[in-house]
Amino acid sequence: MSEFFDALTDDHRAFIAKQPVFFVATAAQNARINLSPKGMNSFRVLDGRRVGYLDVGGSGNETQAHLTADGRATIMFCAFDQPALILRIYGRGRVTLPQDERWNELAPHFTLLPGTRQIFEFDVDSVQTSCGWGVPHMTFERERTTLSKHHSTISEADRLAKIANRTKSIDGLPVRLQTRVPR
Repeated sequence: MSEFFDALTDDHRAFIAKQPVFFVATAAQNARINLSPKGMNSFRVLDGRRVGYLDVGGSGNETQAHLTADGRATIMFCAFDQPALILRIYGRGRVTLPQDERWNELAPHFTLLPGTRQIFEFDVDSVQTSCGWGVPHMTFERERTTLSKHHSTISEADRLAKIANRTKSIDGLPVRLQTRVPR
């Protein structure tokens, strides 16, 4: 049986803090649905009605394109241990790049990682919990370090130059580029 909440409770916050992985789903009209797994201890509950995560450069930037075009997102956490639980956050999101005015307000909530690209911030419309009884038991072994190692091998200036022409998503939606090294 699922339950809906208007905001994140202390129990929700404790559950989120224990999860090593979460999933972000976004969509825009006439574009593919994007579903991305995330880890790297990048998610933060900013308050009961606001959450965010630090985004590190990877293979694309679909989440930014979709949030700019539509704004809607679903963030899902699921327990792979006991007790079984799925928690979904439904909301509207926006991007903050290192050159944006809000960066200095948001960045202190996160540990900046090699390749940090942007911060996604979401206003929580509702929170849903459900049983999670169909989710398998799995054990968390460790974070992957491959992406951080990759970004550590190139200078920030070289990374910014490399992405300078990535102004479109895979479906042709516009993407704002990072133009400043995060601090």
